Amino acid sequence: MSELPPGDKYRAPALDKGLDILELLAAVEGGLTQAEIARHLGRSPNEFYRMLDRLVRRGYVARSADDRYQLTLRLFALSHLHPPVRRMVAFATPQMREFAEAAQQSIHLAVYDRGSVVVIAQIAAPGYWGLGIRIGARIGLTNTGSGHVLLAFCTPAERALMLAEYEPVSDESLEDEDFLRRLADIRERGYELQPSLQTANVQNISVPLLGPDGKVLAALTCPYILPHPSVQAPSSSQALDLLRKAAGTIIEQMGTGPQDGSA
Repeated sequence: MSELPPGDKYRAPALDKGLDILELLAAVEGGLTQAEIARHLGRSPNEFYRMLDRLVRRGYVARSADDRYQLTLRLFALSHLHPPVRRMVAFATPQMREFAEAAQQSIHLAVYDRGSVVVIAQIAAPGYWGLGIRIGARIGLTNTGSGHVLLAFCTPAERALMLAEYEPVSDESLEDEDFLRRLADIRERGYELQPSLQTANVQNISVPLLGPDGKVLAALTCPYILPHPSVQAPSSSQALDLLRKAAGTIIEQMGTGPQDGSA
């Protein structure tokens, strides 16, 4: 038996085959049939039946009604457990704390995960009043400022997968033209500002953290509470300016490119 070349000493053909499938599906939109996968990888379709079945059962790949396979967001969710997310939190926390002091408001950082939005960092308002959301809380995808920003700044294919994983809390139509137009407006202006659908007298102000390819990494959100007229505090528009500045500084320090609020 001939000796394996250096770096290829411990081969795992089944694992290689599974990774080949995942990498291929990540590079295409609309999915591929089993025969198309085999043709792209130069193998027989029968070689992939069991592997595709396992990937579907484990939730990494979805099979459509017309027998096309495409990636789910499971790998995307797993990536949030990786150190880059902790790195993002480490860079974001000082800027979030600075924002909270300047705006006199709470602030949180959220990412998409399996059909909902997860808060991964939070800084409370410095005063005795403020609205905070606990770290680890799972909030709505279509009825929060953070969710709107995450949907607005992803690709149409990513958005379709996100909405497919989302469990609607009402009978709202996720394909409604008004809803899609709202997402387009958010993407164009670079932020979301809307009354909270969960708490009265609160405005959600949300901006994206964008990677160098223009894709959204996370949403930075201030649940802005309108202060009493007798209280000297920044306005919502001033809070928005401070929030966009914080997002830009976080991205700059992370080394992922400039943040201008557009894709």
